[in-house]
Amino acid sequence: MPLDIVTDPLHGGRWTSLATPGREWLWHRPDPARQQTVPGSAFVDAGGLEECVPTVRGTPDHGDVWSRPWTREGAVEAVRGADFTLRRTIRATADGAEADYVLTAEPGFRFVWAAHALLDLSAAATLHLPEGAPTRLFPEAAALVDCPWPAGAPWITGAWPSPCGVPLHRLGPDDGTAVGAVVDARRACVHDGPDRLGLALHAEEQPVSVALWRNLGGFPQHAPYRSIGVEPMLGRVFDLAEAGPDDAARVPGSGEVRWRLTLSTVCRCP
Repeated sequence: MPLDIVTDPLHGGRWTSLATPGREWLWHRPDPARQQTVPGSAFVDAGGLEECVPTVRGTPDHGDVWSRPWTREGAVEAVRGADFTLRRTIRATADGAEADYVLTAEPGFRFVWAAHALLDLSAAATLHLPEGAPTRLFPEAAALVDCPWPAGAPWITGAWPSPCGVPLHRLGPDDGTAVGAVVDARRACVHDGPDRLGLALHAEEQPVSVALWRNLGGFPQHAPYRSIGVEPMLGRVFDLAEAGPDDAARVPGSGEVRWRLTLSTVCRCP
């Protein structure tokens, strides 16, 4: 079944709908401040799917393009960041949709990209990734893991689905926690009742992973809400500043990096 996708080029290129006739997959948090953002604005979480590049956490928060207007010419949408240009082309397929991306920058430019998809899921939903896949947990999980957190460590690594004793495949019920993780995998599948959403990423000679933001009413501290991010990613860290030599994408001599995001309602579970 094809997925119907709506984007908002004027306001950061955000995907505002990812739907089948019976279901909207994207979670929303309306905030009028989103309409007035400019480069340098503090991030405004309105839900949907954000294009986060060249970083997710860090500076600028959620990257450099969510606050910039995009252009649209035919099927191609594009945005110019501080040091790069990003283009995407989205099309329907028989069982979902595909998005092809091209990032152009000076050779050697390093970046992290994430399809920061916040999904509208029930407390019974589960996330499926390859059993045993190496999974990085980040410091907000320190109180939940079954081992001491090493002093100053930017992350620790365990095995999916319960790295270091944290059952990340369970996406509810809400328990007041918020955990970020990055799984060494190319494909993920969400199960929510009878509905399925598969997400897969393909890129030649670049690090590929799936990031998870499992916020079960634990963030932000002053006014928490529930939000679940399942985020195909180029790179293996949220913050580009923490990326080791193999943890970020790198622009080759051609000056271009190309990748494809595939979304499917026919789940090919890992």
